[in-house]
Amino acid sequence: MWFTDRLVGAAVAFTDATEGNLAAHTGEDPADVAAHRRALEVELGLADGSLRYMHQVHGTDVVTVASDGCASRATAREDPVADAAISEDGTPLAVLTADCLPVVFVAERPGADIALLAVAHAGRRGLLDGVLQNTVGALRERGAATLTAWIGPAICGGCYEVPEDMRAESGRVLPGVDTETSWHSPGLDLPGAARRLLEELRVRVADTGSTRSDWCTLENTELYSYRRDKTTSRHAGVVWVPSAFEPAGKETP
Repeated sequence: MWFTDRLVGAAVAFTDATEGNLAAHTGEDPADVAAHRRALEVELGLADGSLRYMHQVHGTDVVTVASDGCASRATAREDPVADAAISEDGTPLAVLTADCLPVVFVAERPGADIALLAVAHAGRRGLLDGVLQNTVGALRERGAATLTAWIGPAICGGCYEVPEDMRAESGRVLPGVDTETSWHSPGLDLPGAARRLLEELRVRVADTGSTRSDWCTLENTELYSYRRDKTTSRHAGVVWVPSAFEPAGKETP
């Protein structure tokens, strides 16, 4: 496990290669992916089948997921087509990445017993098109007062090389995202831009991972990187309320 944290009764985790590939859409044997997903639930103390994933498409749609497995755009047997998801009842949520930004949210609600939870997949296109703004807006519509975000492992600005025209276009849409790599070629700093954007939206961003090279997927072989390895594997950012989705019969400490 790469990282874990807790806040107002909610738990946050980012996996690494130790937990194996958690993506069901990249061609790995479905039985192997299912085994990795179940092992992760066991490791996190979650009930079998409680962790919800999305079918991510580099878009900006936000769905609400409930404990019965139903989402606003899918049946119970399908992952919702979205790049952000919200849970109002503590349902465990996961976002899959291998260079893109996994962003996890916990939001306090006045008078509520359970925190609001959210995850967002913010690749270059999603970040520029507004997936984080949509997620924060949807949380506030549901009564979020104080919002905290964790930006998980992702390719850092010193490593994310892009063509000059892409850097220029991205900088026009999201000023400050354009940068230079450590070898002085055109680059994009997605984690830095996401942090500034969230802070402008009055979201507290956890300091963990603020030295992005330490959390860079391309630089750290414990993490999956599509750019480095052309891998089909993905790790996950996860958020859940432990007391709400423990296995049956487990005693709460």
